Amino acid sequence: MTRSAVYAGSFDPLTNGHVDIVERGRSVFDRVVVAVARNISKAPLFSIDERIEIVTQTFAGDPGVEVDTFEGLLVDYARAKGAGSILRGLRGVADFEYELQMSNMNRKLAQDIETVFLMTGATHFYVSSRLVKEVAKLGGNLDGVVTPDVARRLKEKYK
Repeated sequence: MTRSAVYAGSFDPLTNGHVDIVERGRSVFDRVVVAVARNISKAPLFSIDERIEIVTQTFAGDPGVEVDTFEGLLVDYARAKGAGSILRGLRGVADFEYELQMSNMNRKLAQDIETVFLMTGATHFYVSSRLVKEVAKLGGNLDGVVTPDVARRLKEKYK
């Protein structure tokens, strides 16, 4: 039996914190589906196709990472993908409050799907996509915060 998890997010952009969660999640799960969320209420910097391309290129060498897109209820999507778990990363207390509410709602909606939390590694706990975009917009150095490909793409967006 394959142990599968869905790791969902906007990934706008994908950060090294996200990469860390996926890589560490692979030590727990045979398959991690990185599900890039379509959220019409947000105005992303990168299009859905660009975000899928970034994630796909980042994990191209790992056959246990699948990249997909979704909209709607995450538990419905996880069930459709045959995943018994939702993988989430936590950076700190603020994340925990929100994630606790979400995991409890998901548990009410789908008792057969567990939420598994991984603490973000110490080198990435301060990183968020919002901060990455702000630093990029102001011309700051993002070495070690995002992949070189993402850094290049951010520079192109903020020319």
